[in-house]
Amino acid sequence: MTYLLAGTVVGIRKVEVDDVDELVRLARESVELHRRWATPPQTEQAWAAWFVTRDPQAWAGLVICEIAAGAIVGQVNVNNIVYAAFRSAALGYNVFASSARRGFMTQGLGQVIRYAFAEDGLALHRLEANIQPDNAASIALVKRLGFRLEGLSPDFLFLDGAWRDHERWAITSEMV
Repeated sequence: MTYLLAGTVVGIRKVEVDDVDELVRLARESVELHRRWATPPQTEQAWAAWFVTRDPQAWAGLVICEIAAGAIVGQVNVNNIVYAAFRSAALGYNVFASSARRGFMTQGLGQVIRYAFAEDGLALHRLEANIQPDNAASIALVKRLGFRLEGLSPDFLFLDGAWRDHERWAITSEMV
């Protein structure tokens, strides 16, 4: 398997159409974990419809894989990529239930950040993660990786049947 970046435990690579079966299975197994935080597609049709609507100029879909097993343990979407003077994007990410609390996201998201800021990667300057204030695990993750809290966005995203407030956490290339 070819990784964009790899450490001793996990590596990141671009998501591929062939990942659909594994990603759908993992999403179904992780419904309770993700319920308030994320809504990854849970059918092959929903995943395919979601995947084909992505604009490759404004989105980079990545998976985090456990190197020893070659299995997907998490996913990261680099969304709303804007270049020119902005060179910024928003992150969306989730770990799957079978891999939660094992350190995979810290290592994997750290690799995504390095890839996003690298000139031979996405060549971005800033990444933002919008996180619900009561998502303690996600807030702890971005804090470990050096993000700074920039503010609160009331009623930011419609998730699990309601508009949810989100804290804005960001990191720039100079902070890494």
